[in-house]
Amino acid sequence: MPRLEVRDVVMQFPAVRALDRVSLSFEPSEVHGVIGENGAGKSTLMKILAGVQQPTSGSVFLEGDSVRFHSVRDALRRGIAMIHQELDLVDSLSVAENVFLGSEPTRFGLLNRADMNSRTNELLRSVGASFSSSAAVGSLSIAGKQLVEIAKALSHEARVLIMDEPTAVLTDQETVALFGLIEDLKSSGATVIYISHRLSEVERICDRISVLRDGVLVKTLGRGEASQSQMASLMVGRELSEMFPSKPELSSSEPILVASDFKVPGHVTNANISVRSGEIVGLAGLIGSGRTEFAEAIVGARTKRSGETRVEGKPVRIRSPKDAILAGIAYVSEDRKGTGLVLQMSVIENCTLANLREYAKPLMNKSKERITAEGWRRKLDIRANNLRAPIATLSGGNQQKVSIAKWLETQPRILVLDEPTRGVDIGAKREIYSLIRELAASGTACLLISSELPEIVGMCHRVVVMREGVTVGELTGEEISEGAIMQLAAGVEAA
Repeated sequence: MPRLEVRDVVMQFPAVRALDRVSLSFEPSEVHGVIGENGAGKSTLMKILAGVQQPTSGSVFLEGDSVRFHSVRDALRRGIAMIHQELDLVDSLSVAENVFLGSEPTRFGLLNRADMNSRTNELLRSVGASFSSSAAVGSLSIAGKQLVEIAKALSHEARVLIMDEPTAVLTDQETVALFGLIEDLKSSGATVIYISHRLSEVERICDRISVLRDGVLVKTLGRGEASQSQMASLMVGRELSEMFPSKPELSSSEPILVASDFKVPGHVTNANISVRSGEIVGLAGLIGSGRTEFAEAIVGARTKRSGETRVEGKPVRIRSPKDAILAGIAYVSEDRKGTGLVLQMSVIENCTLANLREYAKPLMNKSKERITAEGWRRKLDIRANNLRAPIATLSGGNQQKVSIAKWLETQPRILVLDEPTRGVDIGAKREIYSLIRELAASGTACLLISSELPEIVGMCHRVVVMREGVTVGELTGEEISEGAIMQLAAGVEAA
């Protein structure tokens, strides 16, 4: 008997049918992958299983009994927990307070902090976290916060655990620890539903794989029944050409951006980088190496202790993102929902947010704003039924396209992209890669930060590697490989 099952589930929204008569079963002691492009219906189905939404029609069965979850708490009581891709934590609280928020252990009617901290530390060890239960969540990296989300879900001792892109911001070491945990959960009889755009992970850990496309179940595959390229083709409904476009030829030998001797308190002790017009330079390193902090200091989003920035050979003083924009530098943040976009605002408003001086003279020119957003929708294939709708209604891949459009609207000469494909499906990834290549071919200098080594290797002319706040090496051309990057990032001597 399946642990959890959906039969003929339909989810109809006013403008779109997100799920169309989907039937799926999930077994005990199974890791079941659910894959598909953004907008395929994966998140909608998981929200139904986790009690976030109720289906328009169809049935859900738990251990053979028909059920209807009216809330997240209702699903949790029945043993179903979900680790969301988008973080849902309170920065001002400790890790332990976040993990047990709403289900705090008590003794004699009082909060039992000792028990809460002890249990949290045990959960943190199981997910491979290096911080303690008393750490403030606001002080953690994005990767650290993701580990807290995982620990929070595990605290409910669920029989069904839904993982939505759990490794998107994790290091290789943290990912290995998570995979070990998943194997332990499977061995204990739990059901793990695993959603990821990283098909290598899906192929590695999943017993069965179900592919959704446009709200319809396309196929369910057993372990070893399909290669990654076949999975990708099922997801998009067509054969995918080579993932990474060819790198544009370099015509300029002089750097347009030089950042020298940067020091950022607590994060960067000595970092240097340069980028030429039309060049794609990768900035690689393990989580905690200082990559993002270095980039934020370059664009004025983080205070530096020292360091010089030159644009086209001339020193510039950048103390804020506004200064960076004036210098021709744009920064696409790794945290699109936290710092990249304003979720309550419309797609139109987000597209023009970084370049308002062009639209407020002095009153906002709404017609011009709309025309601009329509242009970006066509150019980047942003799939939005209504550009006036809040951007929170778009899929992750389309939100990322708007985040990029927002900064391209400033017409930058230098574009810094921090994890531009995090949580983005394989089709949207290919589109973003092609866009970066086109920008470089047109002369834009691109600095690409990514935790995905194939992305760095496939896209970049040159790679600068950071370790513990220091730029420790540079690779060019044929020297660039995953192994060479990892040796520099981890401080391992070549054999």
